[in-house]
Amino acid sequence: MNMTFQQKIGFLIIFLIVTISTVNAAAPIQTVSQGNTVFIGEQGLDITGALGGATQIGWWASGAAVATSSPDQTYSVSSPTNFFVSPSTFGSYTGNWYRLDNAFKVNGPAFNIVDPQLAVRVEDPTVSVDATNKWVPRGDQVSFVIDTNLIAMNQRGSSPQVTLYVQAPDGAQFSSLLNSAGNPTSISNILVTTSPFYLNSIWNTGNSMYAPGLYTIWAEYNVNGMKDNYGVTGKTISAQVTVLDQEQNPLIQSRTVTTKPSSTSTPSPTPTKTVATQTTTPRITQPLTAAPTPSISPTEATTSFSPTAPTATGIVPTPHPTKSPGFECIFGSVSVIFGFIVYIRKK
Repeated sequence: MNMTFQQKIGFLIIFLIVTISTVNAAAPIQTVSQGNTVFIGEQGLDITGALGGATQIGWWASGAAVATSSPDQTYSVSSPTNFFVSPSTFGSYTGNWYRLDNAFKVNGPAFNIVDPQLAVRVEDPTVSVDATNKWVPRGDQVSFVIDTNLIAMNQRGSSPQVTLYVQAPDGAQFSSLLNSAGNPTSISNILVTTSPFYLNSIWNTGNSMYAPGLYTIWAEYNVNGMKDNYGVTGKTISAQVTVLDQEQNPLIQSRTVTTKPSSTSTPSPTPTKTVATQTTTPRITQPLTAAPTPSISPTEATTSFSPTAPTATGIVPTPHPTKSPGFECIFGSVSVIFGFIVYIRKK
């Protein structure tokens, strides 16, 4: 589309207005009035109004009688328009600093030095849970919460600007995030007006732009060179937190059915336990004597043996001779014949 000269001039003016507005919004909050809060790490501050003409400032320990005692620490301000809240000089002496007169007596407050604090949290409003370092189902809308004491800079006429970083699993970083309607929200130079400060439902985790996986989130604050001079985690750089964006709860594991493989190998024989058997020798109370083999006469063969005859303890009884079957019948027949012959002869 061809633009006229007037349209080009108009477009250029609008561009310059937007650019200048952006630069002004991002400008450092440098002017400090009496009683304002300044933070460790800030540089380039104009504290002329806070000093009220004084060139010395003093600090008293907590509980000290400021009006009647000498300061515990003093500092000579050589350049009030370019003041640096040095971590090495003021890091151990936070709190109120006072103007001092030539006699090192209190001449009113100058400013309050504070150690900065910065933290970030992740929330899943879909299920109303804190998702910091946890898991969110893909497709849920995610919110971010910034906790900081930097909002004290509002005293200087502008809110602090915090940049939020969202890093994808592949290391890519986003400067803005899309919600469920596809509308982008910038996460750079966020004007933080309250603490906690909420960025509600600005990230649609199910958008195809955001691959499933572990995302790393943190925040930074570098107004007036604070992060460059005092880049301490939890101070000007928040601790990193994570959120796992995926379909399935990582605490639920898929059940795997294991099939026992069939074995074609010959099973090993079951080992046989060998039990040692102890042979016990019978106790003998008197020596054993071999019984002589008896010579059996016919008369002795008819001798009956008493089965109840006593046997000496420990002595194996002598076996009785075995009788021949039919011997008694033959002997009886012979006797009858012999008697009949004797009877005939007497006749």
